[in-house]
Amino acid sequence: MKLKYLYFIAFAVLVSCGNVKNEKTKAQKELANAEPVEVNATQEGLKKAYFASGCFWCVEAVYESVKGVKESISGYSGGTGKNPTYQNYGKTDHAEAVEIIYDSEVVDFKTLVDVYFASQNLTQQNGQGPDIGREYRSIIFYQNVAQKRIIEDKIAALSKSYDKPIAAEVMPFQKFWVAEDYHQDYKKKHPENPYVQNVSIPRFNKFRRNFPSELLKEKYQ
Repeated sequence: MKLKYLYFIAFAVLVSCGNVKNEKTKAQKELANAEPVEVNATQEGLKKAYFASGCFWCVEAVYESVKGVKESISGYSGGTGKNPTYQNYGKTDHAEAVEIIYDSEVVDFKTLVDVYFASQNLTQQNGQGPDIGREYRSIIFYQNVAQKRIIEDKIAALSKSYDKPIAAEVMPFQKFWVAEDYHQDYKKKHPENPYVQNVSIPRFNKFRRNFPSELLKEKYQ
């Protein structure tokens, strides 16, 4: 049992896709009270939504399997520093996040929130799975009062079934910074990567098994 425990700790350190930081800053607390920024739709009329839930490689793949989602982009959000990169985003208090570009006539924001909670450990603080630290914290970003109400109602409903508090922070959206090219579509491009094999794919498959099939694309690789 002890050896198994030690193996798990070693595995968590090796496969984690970033650095660890747990301290919540004063600037972060102030940011939580800022006015949200509402993002304009694309020229094609597609809307955008923003979520953080552990490693963005995992979250990107989950959302791209949902009907109505046209694109899922990995990046950084939730912090105060400008122009974060993979080398410094934790120091600027950003979290790994995704930008979801979606057709609101096919999938609404409420369903995207359902996807979010169906694809994570709801009560894990400052991380998901082996990825531990504030840069992996769970955040749902709202752009207006209506979105905030949807998120809060969902959390209130989920809280009735859990003894521990729901870990996701509810924050006003400010800005999304696109991650480096090599992070985009990482699960698709690197299926043999140890992290993808041991963390991303199991998380993705668990979500697909438990989420209503009528809301998912028929095929996804």
